[in-house]
Amino acid sequence: MRTRSSASPERVWALYAQPGRWSEWAPHVRSPQGLGNPEVRVGASGSVRLAGAVPVPATITSVDPGRAWSWRVGPAQLRHSVGLASDGGTEIGLAIDAPRAVELALRVGYAPITKLLLGNLARVAERQPA
Repeated sequence: MRTRSSASPERVWALYAQPGRWSEWAPHVRSPQGLGNPEVRVGASGSVRLAGAVPVPATITSVDPGRAWSWRVGPAQLRHSVGLASDGGTEIGLAIDAPRAVELALRVGYAPITKLLLGNLARVAERQPA
């Protein structure tokens, strides 16, 4: 899944890769713990609360600073990416890799929400001071 923002990749990255800022664009994500501070860190294991529910365990599996990071949440591997768009803005991506049944469920149930969240990330980044 991809979306675009007129904000710089640096502004988008700051929101996308800093657990303490996730709730600024993803209000259902609360209380990230142990995943890196200020940015996600490879090998960091912790949790997040989704919609105020029980903590969901997660582990950061890769980080390419300023460009991409991945984490394992349950049986799913999610890759978040930021890249320079041809118009000077930013292309924001999210790829999900999971066992087939889980992936299908995520595509049906979570994909529409993800599309909204990526759009929200783009808008929040655009409002950030340069």
